[in-house]
Amino acid sequence: MNTLKSLFLLAFLSAILVWVGGMIGGKGGAMVALVLAGVMNFVSYWWSDKIVLKMYKASEVGRDSAPELYSDVEELAQIAGLPMPRVYVIPEQAPNAFATGRDPHHSAVAVTQGIMRLLNRNELKGVIAHELAHIKNRDILIGSVAATIAGAISYIAYMAQFAAIFGGGGGDRRGGGMLGLLAMAIIAPMAAMIVRMAISRTREFGADKTGAEICGNPLYLADALRKLQAGASRVPLQVSEQAAESTAHMMIVSPMIGGGFAKLFSTHPPTEERVARLEAMVGGASL
Repeated sequence: MNTLKSLFLLAFLSAILVWVGGMIGGKGGAMVALVLAGVMNFVSYWWSDKIVLKMYKASEVGRDSAPELYSDVEELAQIAGLPMPRVYVIPEQAPNAFATGRDPHHSAVAVTQGIMRLLNRNELKGVIAHELAHIKNRDILIGSVAATIAGAISYIAYMAQFAAIFGGGGGDRRGGGMLGLLAMAIIAPMAAMIVRMAISRTREFGADKTGAEICGNPLYLADALRKLQAGASRVPLQVSEQAAESTAHMMIVSPMIGGGFAKLFSTHPPTEERVARLEAMVGGASL
């Protein structure tokens, strides 16, 4: 069900992209929008993992340099039936973690120094299992495509704003057309962001369930999420706000802390709901 919902939302996101391109340039504009999204997705598919790991100054570790962490990733990857991913440590005190890579054979799990200090070994296993679940469920690819299409919509809408404000021509027809173009340029990026966030939240629930099954105890992850929610609000990531926002959907908990209306744009479901679903699994209920 989560996969079908994600595919539906991706299709809707693509439709927004085509609509925006068509509003600006007719059939030709729609085609340009699709080509732009295709190029951006190609770059994202092949190089997004290298870009984000470099952004966070992550260092690859092995059995000798981080024996406990490496051993836990290796054990859980075997349980999940996955190839051994590369393992990275991020020199950040903010407690967080993410997985990246274009497929299970080219994947990586990265954890911050802060999360290794905050969590005990079982809780960290729950987090690692969650990240491996993202790899197993191909969430990284889905998330990257969603982020790329949303980015293309924002870029095209940004150009449309310039066209609406500084476009040439005259008369009432121009005024009506420019007003519609300006409204589209404002509404489309917001709609794209909401859809992208919905895709991310859907994939998080799925990764929680699969991760709990991989590590063998849903409470490992539930206990970790409680600590991480509090820790992430106390210690922010030491990167630019733009970098944190563009990679928020990858993290185990969102680095973008906010409440009220901001929750609509959150990449993650409420932690309380995630914890409740995990605890329900102990009693035999389903996520």
